[in-house]
Amino acid sequence: MTVPETSKLLDEELYSRQLYVLDLPAMQKIQGAKVLLSGLQGLGAEVAKNLVLMGVGSLTLHDPYPTCWSDLAAQFFLSEQDLERSRAEASQEPVAKLNRAVQVCIHTGDITEELLLDFQVVVLTTSKLEEQLKVGALCHKLGVCFLVADTRGLVGQLFCDFGEDFTVQDPTEAEPLTAAIQHISQGSPGILTLKTEAHNFYDGGLVTFSGIEGMVELNGCDPRPIHLQEDGTLEIGDTANFSCYLSGGTVTEVKRPKTVSHKPLDVALLQPHVVAQSSQEVHRARCLHQAFRALHQFQHLNGRLPQPWDPVDAEMVVGLARSLEPLKGTGGEPLEESLDEALVRTVALSSAGGLSPMAALLGAVAAQEVLKAISRKFMPLDQWLYFDALDCLPEDGEHLPKPEDCAPRHCRYDGQIAVLGAGFQEKLSRQHYFLVGAGAIGCELLKGFALVGLGAGASGRVTVADMDYIERSNLSRQFLFRTEDIGRPKAEVAAEAAHRLNSDLQVIPLTYPLDPTTEHIYDNNFFSHVDGVAAALDSFQARHYVAARCTHYLKPLLEAGTEGTSGHASVFMPWVTETYRASASAIDSENATYPVCTLRHFPSTVEHTVQWARDEFEGLFHLSAETINRHQQAPTSLAEPDGLKVLTVLQEVLGVLRERPQTWKDCVVWALGHWQLCFHNGIMQLLNRFPPNKVLEDGTLFWSGSKQCPQPLEFDASQDTHLLYVLAAANLYAQMHGLPGSRDQTALRELLKSLRLPVTQHLAPIFPYDLELARASAEFGPEQLKKLHKVLEVWSGSPPLKPLKFEKDNDSNFHVDFVAAAASLRAQNYGIPPANRAQCHHLTWTWTCWDRLKVPAGQPERTLKSLLAHLQERYELRVKMLLHGKALLYSAGWSPEKQAQHLALRVTKLVQQMTSRMLEPGQQVLVLELICEGEEEDTTFPPLHYEL
Repeated sequence: MTVPETSKLLDEELYSRQLYVLDLPAMQKIQGAKVLLSGLQGLGAEVAKNLVLMGVGSLTLHDPYPTCWSDLAAQFFLSEQDLERSRAEASQEPVAKLNRAVQVCIHTGDITEELLLDFQVVVLTTSKLEEQLKVGALCHKLGVCFLVADTRGLVGQLFCDFGEDFTVQDPTEAEPLTAAIQHISQGSPGILTLKTEAHNFYDGGLVTFSGIEGMVELNGCDPRPIHLQEDGTLEIGDTANFSCYLSGGTVTEVKRPKTVSHKPLDVALLQPHVVAQSSQEVHRARCLHQAFRALHQFQHLNGRLPQPWDPVDAEMVVGLARSLEPLKGTGGEPLEESLDEALVRTVALSSAGGLSPMAALLGAVAAQEVLKAISRKFMPLDQWLYFDALDCLPEDGEHLPKPEDCAPRHCRYDGQIAVLGAGFQEKLSRQHYFLVGAGAIGCELLKGFALVGLGAGASGRVTVADMDYIERSNLSRQFLFRTEDIGRPKAEVAAEAAHRLNSDLQVIPLTYPLDPTTEHIYDNNFFSHVDGVAAALDSFQARHYVAARCTHYLKPLLEAGTEGTSGHASVFMPWVTETYRASASAIDSENATYPVCTLRHFPSTVEHTVQWARDEFEGLFHLSAETINRHQQAPTSLAEPDGLKVLTVLQEVLGVLRERPQTWKDCVVWALGHWQLCFHNGIMQLLNRFPPNKVLEDGTLFWSGSKQCPQPLEFDASQDTHLLYVLAAANLYAQMHGLPGSRDQTALRELLKSLRLPVTQHLAPIFPYDLELARASAEFGPEQLKKLHKVLEVWSGSPPLKPLKFEKDNDSNFHVDFVAAAASLRAQNYGIPPANRAQCHHLTWTWTCWDRLKVPAGQPERTLKSLLAHLQERYELRVKMLLHGKALLYSAGWSPEKQAQHLALRVTKLVQQMTSRMLEPGQQVLVLELICEGEEEDTTFPPLHYEL
């Protein structure tokens, strides 16, 4: 059998997200890999999907068995029209459609030694133990990485054998440590002092160097071992004969390869090393291991799996597990462990079916292990992994499914009914779920909803909301989308694709965002018809908002997210769990704020430079456009301080130009001017104010500690980062003004040769570079107002500008390019290791978070005085402040006259008066916030639901 060679050219746009986590050499290995996948039921389909989206060179499918009804519960490449067809043949074309760059082939014969010689990795799913042992032995002998993956009802197993001498070149996902160098001494050993006292370099690690002036012998040197000293300095070996260190440079960690030794399956079967975090989990995993062995033996003896929820078959499996040869420890000694017979019995009772969620989970982990085998990045599994979701079954044994409730119906849900019963299937079909986000996780959830039949009944449905449009970079992980869908709304395409997976599923797509501006759409009436919400969002702000809506309407929330090779999933249930809270580290990483002066003048970390670059984008291409549009439509007096702020913003967005840009060249001129302002002139101005040798009153240098003295950059179009900044900034400036841009870097370099760097005085800000200093040294008087009106005249009578909203998931719009280049140049100014693209691209009463204070409006409607009296009488709460949104309705600190005016009004009239908004037609609830007298300021009270 021959498999066509794949192209060696990597589509970096398609695989951009994988490149963030891996690297180019690893992706090239993946692109050239050949994988054999045997078994195309639900689990095999998941592995196939993930490998093809990942971009392996070729995937050969092997499964001669015919499609049956129970396959359709989890095998999304198959449909009712494929019944009795070979699973591999029926799956080939839909698998290939996921990524035409991958060669998808079929093998119809036996798996032989000759066949295995053509593959780097072999994966068996849902296979018999005899086949696993035979193929596993051959793969171990031939040096082919071998995996076994299997699910039985609510339990799953995964086994890896990558050989006895498998080298992992990059054991961790973390970026190599980097730090800026303060000094390097000449000597044996040489002593390296870092600019920062706190660092994570460790004794015995390996490092290399770059960017050093003077001691250039270290630049690009072979990895050198380091020894950590008590004072935080590092010994780096002999530097006695090297040149004298002058300045600059970066030290970078070199990761050490690790060697892994795996046992073959026949040995590991009796000496299982399982992945677990506690002794209880290890024992449970070993009992699951024995349960799988007993199920294999039952199938060998009876030619079938146990019947669904059949107690006789289950007891036979328990008996077989008791009689198995005992497991052995690492030294070969028998393990004296008791068998958890109740666990084995439950596994046997529920083992006949196949579930889509179990297949998705094990299929994802199996594909990840294949990636490790091919790329030799990240530590592989050692060697067994067991996962069970038996807690999905009722805790009360009386409500467990009965055999008659789990018998085949000859329908697409037979595999699921065999585990959970027909009654549960009926409940699923009546659900109405709301999915927020149709990206990578959203597509997976929607696929799962279709396969399990969530909302597929006459009274059920799924609503999916996503305002984004499909881009090419989405196709490598959002598997419901195809090339022909690029440019279409994600929600609409995802809804159509889910309906194709299950024609009984009704999916309603919505393209409105879910945020405060659309609460008239996603209102009380909308949420009253929703049974639960699933959130698949990529920012913590959005997750917090959706979680707040779920808490407000008391709806269950399923929330999931990924970052690199890590992921999480959480469930939040009213009156059962806490409400959603992002981890402190997650919030810090996405919402970290830094003092303005630190970002502008004294950055010391890569995070500072990235945040500065993001602020630059927001100010130049979003806020400036909004400001110009707003003042064109409704000119104001622009009095201080607003006038000063507006003038500063507009002066930057006009830059060296004296009129609105008309051509691509104008945009390039502006971008070059802004480069000069940010990375040369602005730094020169700062050094004028704070010279490098400035000494404070206490005798210490101003530029010391975390304050790193910056150096101005000289523009050089031959340097890629300089060029990328101008390219990205000019294109964004063109987009904002509705002009055509350009991607031609060669032409841009030629154009830049013909342009002069802007004269310094033309770039000098109208006021000192820092707005805070400006306010201290200048008043916004008539002269400044005149200048402001003159600047605004540049855009008068022109079409409105387009404010650009930062989008990190679109690799073709120059947004991330601008931030990456700006952050890198900023880092160069301050001698900070630059950011990579991925970093640019995260009571007196006992109340629970689910409680509500409910007060009916009454007939006639209550006054505010009546409402406050009711709260004091019913809940013993003396209200100090009452708010609706940001509108203050009542405060005990007001004068008696003002209090009396508010207390006499009906509540709805007061809300309308204070918010200047009428109630929505059909609105049923006003949500009010309480702050009570005598309580601490941070005391949290349940929201008050004023029922209309």
